Amino acid sequence: MKYLVVGLGNIGEEYENTRHNIGFIVLDALSKASNIFFKTDRLGAVCEYKFKGRTFILLKPSTYMNLSGKAVNYWMQKEKINLSNVLVITDDISLPMGSIRLRGKGSDGGHNGLKNINEVLLTNEYARLRFGVGNDFPKGRQVEYVLGNWSSEDKEILEKKIPLSIELIQSFGTVGIERTMNLFNNK
Repeated sequence: MKYLVVGLGNIGEEYENTRHNIGFIVLDALSKASNIFFKTDRLGAVCEYKFKGRTFILLKPSTYMNLSGKAVNYWMQKEKINLSNVLVITDDISLPMGSIRLRGKGSDGGHNGLKNINEVLLTNEYARLRFGVGNDFPKGRQVEYVLGNWSSEDKEILEKKIPLSIELIQSFGTVGIERTMNLFNNK
């Protein structure tokens, strides 16, 4: 069984520790914990993670957020991965900081990465791990907020929630989306 796990983010040092890059941050933590390394490949940084007989292709698109669909589609085709085995990790300002929610489908919620994936794949019926980054910003300052760095309080929450996100990825591949949603959506 093969899975494609896509962490959404923007390439470049200036974006490295921003809220919008939580997808990259989770996949970097998983690769570090597993002693595997990303290599630059077509349309992104990619590595292969094995867990309980499953193969997870981890992808950090290099297309910038608003063109993520191109990388997702390419790697789905290249690795022959069904849509039901795709998991996209994204930031979500409508969830409190540190909340994680797994969904099997849904709207883009104004997120440019998800919007582009929906347009390229012609569907919104793929799993997504929505990682709450909160919405503590004045009206009209959303871009500055999501492209801003984590506060020290946020970093403490990340230390607890990133390992939980890794467990969720593993569960998604081993017990399926429904059971994983039951196990993780209220943690």
